[in-house]
Amino acid sequence: MIPKTLTVAAIRPIVLATLAHGEGYGYELSQRIAFISGGAIDWPAGTLYPLLHRLETEDLIESFWRPSESGPRRKYYRLTPKGQRAVDKEKGQWMTVHNVLVKLWQPSVSFA
Repeated sequence: MIPKTLTVAAIRPIVLATLAHGEGYGYELSQRIAFISGGAIDWPAGTLYPLLHRLETEDLIESFWRPSESGPRRKYYRLTPKGQRAVDKEKGQWMTVHNVLVKLWQPSVSFA
């Protein structure tokens, strides 16, 4: 299991990147993330839904209601154009961090 501090730091880019692959409702997004992480990331609803609300307030995502086949209607989310730009920015930032760690984890590192 990945420590909570790391997954909390990564929740924003993970959710945005998940929505870049298509719209979804909260539980569905949570299941996609759990699947792609092999179960290592499994956020409770109390973590995911406040973030979705913040992303909507920031105009990075938009929501809409759709009927459900198995119960009450569901609130779906999708990226806005501003949200797609945010995905690109987040990706660049996280790839920089990733590349630094890959270099530092090499057996011999040169700082010159």
